[in-house]
Amino acid sequence: MQIKQLEEQIGLPLIEQIGKKMVVTEAGHELRGHAARISTQLTDLVAAMDQFRGLDRGVMRLAVVSTANYFLPKLIGQFSQNHPGVRISLQVLNRQAVLTALADNQTDLAITGQPPDTADVIAQNFMDNPLVVIAEPSHRMAALPQIALRLLEEETLVLREPGSGTRAAVERHFIKNGTAYRPGCELSTNEAIKQAVQAGLGLGIVPAQTIELELQTGRLVILPVEGFPLIRHWYVVHRRDKRLSSASHAFRSILLAQNPVPHCGPPAHPVLAHS
Repeated sequence: MQIKQLEEQIGLPLIEQIGKKMVVTEAGHELRGHAARISTQLTDLVAAMDQFRGLDRGVMRLAVVSTANYFLPKLIGQFSQNHPGVRISLQVLNRQAVLTALADNQTDLAITGQPPDTADVIAQNFMDNPLVVIAEPSHRMAALPQIALRLLEEETLVLREPGSGTRAAVERHFIKNGTAYRPGCELSTNEAIKQAVQAGLGLGIVPAQTIELELQTGRLVILPVEGFPLIRHWYVVHRRDKRLSSASHAFRSILLAQNPVPHCGPPAHPVLAHS
């Protein structure tokens, strides 16, 4: 009904039905582009006014990948205690959805383990994000002191879904080392992967930050696999043309204080032989 009212005001069709599908017309695409630019300008206006108001009020929009949930609440709590008047709008998504929110100006700051490869954004590393191979304690590899990467070809891996930054990093690592892997379940959260591994459905590869409790209680173990931990990084990202509010600047400063000396990459790791 709203689209019909808009078409009546403009005097042009914005969508048309082709078979069973609704398709946006050329005029509709043009209107959407102008609306997106207007929306961006209005958002920038709000951010500019927030800068004049300081940190007493306003809204800060965050889009983060799901794994960030393991450390982000503490940092958000720290920020909220210092700036109780700022409201935080938080979206928890997979990496592709986070980057889409960033590109569409639906978020002020994004937190991801793999920033987009474009000059349109500014990405800053603020914390290491090591990936580890996990197994349930009775797994046949759990007692081995060293495990060659090629031996994982014999195992089923429980993996994150396509579009996940963790999945992309794992695939790049196997390709780089000329090693294949046997995919098992594809799951959309690290919690689901941990449960699947505990149930004996295969080995998993997850961020080390997600398994502290399971390690303490002996429900999971980390396998000493060649090339792991696979060191990745957490990045805080914003559009280069984005005028950040005072709240966004303040929260970004909290993030960057977590790792004042950026990690230069993983140390050299020797090839380990199976024993």
